Amino acid sequence: QLRLVESGGGLVQPGGSLRLSCAVSGFRLDYYTIGWFRQAPGKEREGVSCISSNDGSTYYADSVKGRFTISRDYAKNTVVLQMDSLQPEDTAVYYCAAAIQYGIATTPDEYDFWGQGTQVTVSS
Repeated sequence: QLRLVESGGGLVQPGGSLRLSCAVSGFRLDYYTIGWFRQAPGKEREGVSCISSNDGSTYYADSVKGRFTISRDYAKNTVVLQMDSLQPEDTAVYYCAAAIQYGIATTPDEYDFWGQGTQVTVSS
């Protein structure tokens, strides 16, 4: 059974850091593109970052470029989103998702499986 479970969310002050993990089971990381999305209250779900299945190339939304880093840990079958210099506008529920495709995928409808989400709140 394919499953994604996010962890690492929480409350952090502006300028702080959080490390989100997406633990995957039931499939191999190198067969799926893994993406991170976020959704704030009243807003549409937006793509934050992804790492492609075939060559490990990465994508970052302009709003997080230079502050967030995505990586894969094959030994732990986990995808990590390191978030630094967090700002209040980063507050949202963060989701990881898996797409059965090669290459970069930036929109929600390209993804086939989703985790349950983890709350990130940036506030002083």
